[in-house]
Amino acid sequence: MMREWATVVSWQNGIATLHSEIKTSCNSCSARKGCGSHMLNKLGPKNAHVMQIASEKPLQAGQRIELGIKESSLLGSALLVYMTPLLGLFVLAGLFQSLFHSDLAAAAGALLGGIGGFIIAKGISSRFGDREAFQPVILSVSLPPDVLRVESEV
Repeated sequence: MMREWATVVSWQNGIATLHSEIKTSCNSCSARKGCGSHMLNKLGPKNAHVMQIASEKPLQAGQRIELGIKESSLLGSALLVYMTPLLGLFVLAGLFQSLFHSDLAAAAGALLGGIGGFIIAKGISSRFGDREAFQPVILSVSLPPDVLRVESEV
């Protein structure tokens, strides 16, 4: 099970709004200056993921909860998102190449197949995305922020 910590923003009528920070490994890597991923992370949005999840337990703002999602559903989603456009790209490129005997036609077929694959993946994911297996579950809940108090004597 994949695990991630999130912070409760609000809880109303059994629905918790959560805030999860985006994690990158760029801060611990020594090759930041020559790395393309580091540059892309600097260009991308700095915001966090905001999601809603059902919770029967009342939660307080600022409370931390641990979420989990099955690896099989995560891998299935990644397979759908990456392989469907790739399969469409190859199939239509090969089909256009064999029909029109032109590299330009093959490139146009690849473009159309990739776009069509993305559209198909989006349609399939909207149908299966609401299933329980693809939804995160609450694994553990930390104490509310006003309950835990640390005092130090100096």
